[in-house]
Amino acid sequence: MTDPDPEFPATAARILRGATRLLEGLGYAAIAEYTLGNGRRADILAIDGAGQVTIVEIKSSRADFAADRKWRDYLEFCDRFYFAVEPDFPLALLPEDVGLICADAHGGSIRRDGALQPINGNRRRSLILGVALTASRRLARVADPELPW
Repeated sequence: MTDPDPEFPATAARILRGATRLLEGLGYAAIAEYTLGNGRRADILAIDGAGQVTIVEIKSSRADFAADRKWRDYLEFCDRFYFAVEPDFPLALLPEDVGLICADAHGGSIRRDGALQPINGNRRRSLILGVALTASRRLARVADPELPW
């Protein structure tokens, strides 16, 4: 399949970098490409010091957003949900009932907070443990790329 936006990987990488910088600056620990219990992969999953879970879905273009039918599947796995887009994205396309981050390669800003919808405590515990294990394994592979997992 041909990507409708040939700039997709570069655009998504810029948004990922800026949104992650924003979240880290706000006190979150963020991890990219985290697989949730339903098999969906969150572009960014971030956890703050109180254990609040935020998911950020990156949209690199109008076509990327139009093709997305899965973003609601993330809502049961986070306390807050945001779309992250570049500043020139047509913002009127995005639903008004979720959060909005505008980001580029240098940073980002929250334009609209995501509504707080607390998740189940058992799910929160499972997510936090899963993120810790995933992050630890990723870091171990940086130190030793030949690890078997």
